[in-house]
Amino acid sequence: MDVDAYLARLGVERPAAADLRTLRHLQERHLTTVPFENLGIHLGEPVELTEEALSDKIVGRRRGGFCYELNGLFAALLRSLGYDASLHAAQVFRPDGTLGPPLDHAAIVVSLDEDWLVDVGFGRFSRYPLRLSGVDAQPDPEGEFLLLDAPHGDIDVLLDGKPQYRLERRPRPLSDFVPMAWWQSTSPASHFTKSLTCSRPTSQGRVTLSGDRLIETVDGVRTEVALSTEAAIRTAYRVYFGIPLTRLPTPPGESPLTSGALSPTLP
Repeated sequence: MDVDAYLARLGVERPAAADLRTLRHLQERHLTTVPFENLGIHLGEPVELTEEALSDKIVGRRRGGFCYELNGLFAALLRSLGYDASLHAAQVFRPDGTLGPPLDHAAIVVSLDEDWLVDVGFGRFSRYPLRLSGVDAQPDPEGEFLLLDAPHGDIDVLLDGKPQYRLERRPRPLSDFVPMAWWQSTSPASHFTKSLTCSRPTSQGRVTLSGDRLIETVDGVRTEVALSTEAAIRTAYRVYFGIPLTRLPTPPGESPLTSGALSPTLP
């Protein structure tokens, strides 16, 4: 990995120390600069969970990604900067309160004087690291987080009282997530194949492009605009997310193969 190129992508200089202050800054810059997006799935692009492929996509082509990609590469960057950073699997809570499958999500744990939860790949989540052993609510620009002990030594992460995911204590290599990443990007039952999204937090709220709908939240006020032309949608990707697209992703429900996209490569 070209560490300097990655840091330039985030708009930060190489840090002098691998401390909590720097970690907070890196996490916030990553979240506000690199979007959470699943465009590749609807462009027929393969999901490759290798450091080389992820660096080419996120740094070289200035794209975003979903959890395995974003947290996978960010963990590698943190290790290159001297942090003790490891990937951990999580099960995401469904709307009905039940848990999704194992390895449904990948997050990062960074060990400093104590352990911190870092996540740049869950869409709306904490802007800053969360104390893993904290028993009190932890305020964040995105809401109030609470981390609770769960069965088998796991940790439940709640946002504004609503369970988000159950985090494993056991560290995992990135390769452990390859089968689930393939399922998430190919199965008709996956919410990533059912929806099209590109989103990032801003200094005043959040901006999301979901298909042809541009959604902005500024100081708690939400506005939604339907973009009527392909040119307007491509402009929105470029202006709001820094992503230049020569063609638009295929709408969910249509095969990328029928629209001229390349066939995904199975991992």
